[in-house]
Amino acid sequence: MKKWISLLVFALLFSSSLYTQDKLEIFGYFESQIMGTEVKNEFLQLFSNKLRVDLKSNLSKNITFAANFDYITFHGKTEWNILDFLAPSVVSEVQEGMEAFYVLPFSDRTFLDNAYIKIAFKPFDLIVGKQQISPGTGYVWNPTDVFNVKDYLDPTYEQPGHNAIRLDIPLGTSYTLTTLFSPDENWEDSAKMIQLKGRISHFDYSLIAIEKAWRFHDYTQFDTDSMNFLELPEKRQLLGVSTAGELLGLGVWAEYAFNNMETTKNFYELVLGADYTFDFQTYVMVEYYRNTLGKTDYEDYTLNDWMRLMAMEQKALSRDQVYVFFQHPVTDLLTAGISSIYSISDNSLAFIPTLNYSLSDNVDIFAYLNLNFGAEGKAFAKNLGNGGLLRIRVYF
Repeated sequence: MKKWISLLVFALLFSSSLYTQDKLEIFGYFESQIMGTEVKNEFLQLFSNKLRVDLKSNLSKNITFAANFDYITFHGKTEWNILDFLAPSVVSEVQEGMEAFYVLPFSDRTFLDNAYIKIAFKPFDLIVGKQQISPGTGYVWNPTDVFNVKDYLDPTYEQPGHNAIRLDIPLGTSYTLTTLFSPDENWEDSAKMIQLKGRISHFDYSLIAIEKAWRFHDYTQFDTDSMNFLELPEKRQLLGVSTAGELLGLGVWAEYAFNNMETTKNFYELVLGADYTFDFQTYVMVEYYRNTLGKTDYEDYTLNDWMRLMAMEQKALSRDQVYVFFQHPVTDLLTAGISSIYSISDNSLAFIPTLNYSLSDNVDIFAYLNLNFGAEGKAFAKNLGNGGLLRIRVYF
């Protein structure tokens, strides 16, 4: 609470110092949601409240400052044992006496999500601070994005900011060169990115190269020095390409990344997608994803595979998956949709019906159900639990 109060004081002081110049914008939203799921014949619930305050100021013609503060509280079932969702064959890998280390806590959080300064020079733009980094064209999966992992149940939810220094250099009217440095403890572990964006006919494209430390963990061994699971960091070098455009009336996109790993096996990721809106306003989207880090036989899934997926250290459990999404405006205020994600590798399926309702220009309600149809141990197994989420958001 003290941290939150100090942040509010800072925001008030900052706003008052700029108020007389009529340069500060203050906006944001309040969000309240309930998430529930069935676990071992018991329906458990987690409530959360989130206040997000956004500040933006055009300090001069060429300088912009922006920041986002988030305050989140959790209520209800705030400790979840991950082992309750896994097959007995996977749980058997846990060493005796270590069961308590697989409990996922939800604690109140106060944090600075983004805070950066953008300086627009004539030959380039410079952005310094905690900022959004989200390369790629994919909707659910982004092979070229080593900074974020999306939630397939809610892939459009905002991503966290990352500390970085970014330089955008326009090269004529059709190309932009971007370089980015995200610092870590030392130069070798820090993220370095270079990206070239361009356009040919109806297609945008980008070429990207990234070097970054990838911090895997071994979830079968506990490091008493760090009081965490044993970290297995290694250097990751990525070369990728992505494109998006229009073909025969369809919106289409593709994204590919090859990952050269320092110690573990090299792998690649591929996304192919298309979407279309019919004259009667129904929207359809299909996206295929391959990740050769994933496995083709669900009996080969290990405790590390499951934990790395849940800890968002990797994007997928199985090798090949396809995502399908339908959406239709029922009324001017209500939109209904349904998405499904199918693991081609292990023949398991999840359905996610969704509803979006606008109470007014500033109030939205979003809800989904999560229904899994897979045998025990598969990527979308029934034992992962069926549940849903209800969220109301008020903008100000």
